[in-house]
Amino acid sequence: MEIFKYGQKELEQLKKKDKKLGAAIESIGLIQRQVIPDLFTALVNSIVSQQISAKAAVTVWDRLVGKIGEINPGSILSAGPEEIQQCGLSHRKVKYITGICEAVKTGKLDLQQLGLMTDVQVIDCLSSLNGIGKWTAEMLMIFSLERPDVVSWGDLAIQRGMMKLYGLKSLSKEQFDRYARRYSPYGSVASLYLWALSKE
Repeated sequence: MEIFKYGQKELEQLKKKDKKLGAAIESIGLIQRQVIPDLFTALVNSIVSQQISAKAAVTVWDRLVGKIGEINPGSILSAGPEEIQQCGLSHRKVKYITGICEAVKTGKLDLQQLGLMTDVQVIDCLSSLNGIGKWTAEMLMIFSLERPDVVSWGDLAIQRGMMKLYGLKSLSKEQFDRYARRYSPYGSVASLYLWALSKE
Protein backbone atom coordinates (compact mmCIF):
# COMPACT_ATOMS: atom_id res chain seq x y z
CA MET A 1 0.00 0.00 0.00
CA GLU A 2 1.35 3.41 -0.98
CA ILE A 3 0.71 6.36 1.30
CA PHE A 4 0.75 10.14 0.81
CA LYS A 5 4.36 11.23 1.35
CA TYR A 6 5.19 14.01 3.77
CA GLY A 7 7.49 14.46 6.76
CA GLN A 8 8.95 16.78 9.38
CA LYS A 9 9.75 19.61 6.95
CA GLU A 10 6.06 20.05 6.01
CA LEU A 11 4.86 19.61 9.61
CA GLU A 12 7.34 22.12 11.07
CA GLN A 13 6.36 24.71 8.45
CA LEU A 14 2.63 24.26 9.18
CA LYS A 15 3.21 24.44 12.95
CA LYS A 16 5.19 27.65 12.51
CA LYS A 17 2.53 29.27 10.29
CA ASP A 18 -0.52 28.26 12.36
CA LYS A 19 -0.34 27.61 16.10
CA LYS A 20 -3.80 25.99 16.32
CA LEU A 21 -3.07 23.63 13.45
CA GLY A 22 0.31 22.96 15.07
CA ALA A 23 -1.39 21.87 18.30
CA ALA A 24 -3.71 19.56 16.30
CA ILE A 25 -0.72 18.03 14.49
CA GLU A 26 0.99 17.37 17.84
CA SER A 27 -2.09 15.67 19.29
CA ILE A 28 -3.00 13.62 16.17
CA GLY A 29 0.51 12.52 15.17
CA LEU A 30 1.53 11.23 11.73
CA ILE A 31 -1.38 10.42 9.39
CA GLN A 32 -1.11 7.65 6.82
CA ARG A 33 -3.52 8.02 3.89
CA GLN A 34 -3.47 5.60 0.99
CA VAL A 35 -2.83 6.91 -2.51
CA ILE A 36 -3.57 5.34 -5.91
CA PRO A 37 -0.57 6.33 -8.07
CA ASP A 38 -2.16 5.06 -11.31
CA LEU A 39 -4.36 7.93 -12.43
CA PHE A 40 -6.69 5.87 -14.61
CA THR A 41 -7.42 3.45 -11.74
CA ALA A 42 -7.93 6.45 -9.44
CA LEU A 43 -10.38 8.06 -11.90
CA VAL A 44 -12.50 4.90 -12.16
CA ASN A 45 -12.31 4.40 -8.38
CA SER A 46 -13.52 7.96 -7.78
CA ILE A 47 -16.59 7.42 -9.99
CA VAL A 48 -17.36 4.08 -8.31
CA SER A 49 -17.21 5.84 -4.89
CA GLN A 50 -19.49 8.79 -5.77
CA GLN A 51 -22.58 9.18 -3.56
CA ILE A 52 -22.28 5.81 -1.81
CA SER A 53 -20.80 4.86 1.56
CA ALA A 54 -17.10 3.95 1.82
CA LYS A 55 -18.08 0.36 2.70
CA ALA A 56 -20.37 0.02 -0.35
CA ALA A 57 -17.66 1.53 -2.56
CA VAL A 58 -15.13 -1.12 -1.43
CA THR A 59 -17.67 -3.90 -2.17
CA VAL A 60 -18.43 -2.59 -5.69
CA TRP A 61 -14.73 -1.98 -6.41
CA ASP A 62 -13.77 -5.52 -5.32
CA ARG A 63 -16.51 -6.96 -7.56
CA LEU A 64 -15.26 -4.88 -10.51
CA VAL A 65 -11.64 -5.98 -10.02
CA GLY A 66 -12.82 -9.59 -9.54
CA LYS A 67 -14.77 -9.48 -12.79
CA ILE A 68 -12.33 -7.75 -15.14
CA GLY A 69 -8.93 -8.12 -13.43
CA GLU A 70 -6.57 -5.24 -14.18
CA ILE A 71 -8.34 -1.90 -14.40
CA ASN A 72 -7.46 -0.31 -17.74
CA PRO A 73 -9.42 1.13 -20.70
CA GLY A 74 -9.07 -2.06 -22.76
CA SER A 75 -10.27 -4.43 -20.03
CA ILE A 76 -13.28 -2.25 -19.19
CA LEU A 77 -14.36 -1.74 -22.81
CA SER A 78 -13.91 -5.48 -23.51
CA ALA A 79 -16.13 -6.38 -20.56
CA GLY A 80 -18.92 -4.16 -21.90
CA PRO A 81 -21.47 -1.98 -20.06
CA GLU A 82 -23.78 -4.81 -18.91
CA GLU A 83 -20.98 -6.79 -17.25
CA ILE A 84 -19.77 -3.68 -15.44
CA GLN A 85 -23.27 -2.73 -14.31
CA GLN A 86 -23.65 -6.18 -12.71
CA CYS A 87 -20.90 -5.19 -10.24
CA GLY A 88 -23.40 -2.80 -8.61
CA LEU A 89 -22.87 0.34 -10.68
CA SER A 90 -25.69 2.60 -11.89
CA HIS A 91 -26.26 3.06 -15.62
CA ARG A 92 -25.01 6.66 -15.27
CA LYS A 93 -21.73 5.64 -13.60
CA VAL A 94 -21.13 2.98 -16.29
CA LYS A 95 -21.53 5.73 -18.93
CA TYR A 96 -19.03 7.95 -17.09
CA ILE A 97 -16.48 5.13 -16.81
CA THR A 98 -16.77 4.01 -20.44
CA GLY A 99 -16.60 7.69 -21.50
CA ILE A 100 -13.24 8.05 -19.70
CA CYS A 101 -12.00 4.83 -21.35
CA GLU A 102 -12.92 6.23 -24.79
CA ALA A 103 -11.24 9.57 -24.00
CA VAL A 104 -7.99 7.76 -23.07
CA LYS A 105 -8.12 5.42 -26.09
CA THR A 106 -8.77 8.23 -28.59
CA GLY A 107 -6.10 10.44 -27.03
CA LYS A 108 -8.59 13.12 -25.96
CA LEU A 109 -7.31 12.53 -22.42
CA ASP A 110 -3.53 12.11 -22.10
CA LEU A 111 -2.90 10.98 -18.54
CA GLN A 112 0.87 11.38 -18.91
CA GLN A 113 0.43 15.08 -19.63
CA LEU A 114 -1.44 15.71 -16.37
CA GLY A 115 1.77 15.41 -14.38
CA LEU A 116 3.21 18.35 -16.35
CA MET A 117 0.19 20.64 -15.86
CA THR A 118 -0.41 23.26 -13.17
CA ASP A 119 -3.08 22.53 -10.54
CA VAL A 120 -5.58 24.82 -12.33
CA GLN A 121 -4.93 23.09 -15.67
CA VAL A 122 -5.39 19.65 -14.08
CA ILE A 123 -8.75 20.72 -12.61
CA ASP A 124 -9.87 22.17 -15.98
CA CYS A 125 -8.79 19.05 -17.86
CA LEU A 126 -10.37 16.50 -15.49
CA SER A 127 -13.54 18.56 -14.96
CA SER A 128 -14.17 18.48 -18.71
CA LEU A 129 -14.89 14.74 -18.38
CA ASN A 130 -18.45 13.59 -17.68
CA GLY A 131 -18.71 12.42 -14.06
CA ILE A 132 -15.68 14.37 -12.80
CA GLY A 133 -16.33 17.68 -11.06
CA LYS A 134 -13.93 20.09 -9.35
CA TRP A 135 -14.05 18.26 -5.99
CA THR A 136 -13.25 14.88 -7.60
CA ALA A 137 -10.41 16.48 -9.57
CA GLU A 138 -9.00 17.96 -6.33
CA MET A 139 -9.18 14.57 -4.57
CA LEU A 140 -7.34 12.98 -7.52
CA MET A 141 -4.71 15.72 -7.25
CA ILE A 142 -4.09 14.76 -3.62
CA PHE A 143 -4.54 10.99 -3.67
CA SER A 144 -3.11 10.13 -7.09
CA LEU A 145 -0.88 12.96 -8.31
CA GLU A 146 0.18 13.79 -4.71
CA ARG A 147 0.08 17.53 -5.34
CA PRO A 148 1.35 19.31 -2.21
CA ASP A 149 -0.99 22.30 -1.94
CA VAL A 150 -4.67 21.33 -2.30
CA VAL A 151 -7.34 22.48 0.18
CA SER A 152 -10.82 21.86 -1.23
CA TRP A 153 -13.58 24.37 -0.52
CA GLY A 154 -16.03 21.82 -1.97
CA ASP A 155 -15.19 19.28 0.73
CA LEU A 156 -17.64 19.60 3.62
CA ALA A 157 -15.45 17.57 5.99
CA ILE A 158 -12.55 19.98 5.40
CA GLN A 159 -14.88 22.92 6.12
CA ARG A 160 -16.07 21.13 9.29
CA GLY A 161 -12.48 20.46 10.40
CA MET A 162 -11.57 24.12 9.84
CA MET A 163 -14.57 25.36 11.84
CA LYS A 164 -13.68 22.99 14.66
CA LEU A 165 -10.03 24.03 14.64
CA TYR A 166 -10.80 27.76 14.90
CA GLY A 167 -14.02 27.52 16.95
CA LEU A 168 -16.23 28.96 14.19
CA LYS A 169 -20.01 28.61 13.88
CA SER A 170 -19.90 29.29 10.14
CA LEU A 171 -17.22 29.66 7.49
CA SER A 172 -17.20 32.08 4.57
CA LYS A 173 -15.26 31.44 1.36
CA GLU A 174 -13.13 34.47 2.23
CA GLN A 175 -12.15 33.01 5.64
CA PHE A 176 -11.50 29.63 4.04
CA ASP A 177 -9.19 31.15 1.41
CA ARG A 178 -7.30 33.08 4.09
CA TYR A 179 -6.57 29.89 6.06
CA ALA A 180 -5.72 27.94 2.89
CA ARG A 181 -3.15 30.62 1.96
CA ARG A 182 -1.65 30.28 5.43
CA TYR A 183 -1.12 26.53 4.88
CA SER A 184 0.57 27.05 1.50
CA PRO A 185 2.72 25.42 0.09
CA TYR A 186 1.66 22.35 2.14
CA GLY A 187 -2.12 22.62 1.96
CA SER A 188 -2.57 18.93 1.16
CA VAL A 189 -0.93 17.95 4.46
CA ALA A 190 -3.14 20.48 6.28
CA SER A 191 -6.13 18.84 4.54
CA LEU A 192 -5.20 15.45 6.05
CA TYR A 193 -5.35 17.00 9.54
CA LEU A 194 -8.58 18.90 8.86
CA TRP A 195 -10.22 15.61 7.78
CA ALA A 196 -8.99 13.94 10.97
CA LEU A 197 -10.36 16.84 13.07
CA SER A 198 -13.76 16.65 11.37
CA LYS A 199 -14.18 13.07 12.61
CA GLU A 200 -13.31 13.79 16.27
